[in-house]
Amino acid sequence: MRNRGSVVLIEDKKVGLIRRIREGSIYYVFPGGGIENGETPERTAEREAFEELGVKVKIKECIAKVRFNGTQYFFRAEIMNGVFGTGKGEEYTDENRERGTYLPVWIDIETLSSIDVRPKEVALKLRNLSE
Repeated sequence: MRNRGSVVLIEDKKVGLIRRIREGSIYYVFPGGGIENGETPERTAEREAFEELGVKVKIKECIAKVRFNGTQYFFRAEIMNGVFGTGKGEEYTDENRERGTYLPVWIDIETLSSIDVRPKEVALKLRNLSE
């Protein structure tokens, strides 16, 4: 079990997600990763946003905590600088990782309930908040 920190980026009624293809499945996740020793969940979310998306963010509030193999924290955040989609984390650079593909994408909030977003409860919460 490992606790995780993730960012929830919303711009122009779209949410920033990572499109994953792994073992024949296509699904979407919120950018984030495991909390390292000495890190807070907020700092993890900031670090992961830079590694996975290439953006520096300002953390706002925690909008969800989900218990699944540890606690996953989801923070609403705002992009302060950088270019979405230019991340250089190991997901993109380690060719021997064999954990599928990662592609940063913007998805319309209204379509969140019709695609496989994990965890689903956070996607549904965003969809409900936007109505």
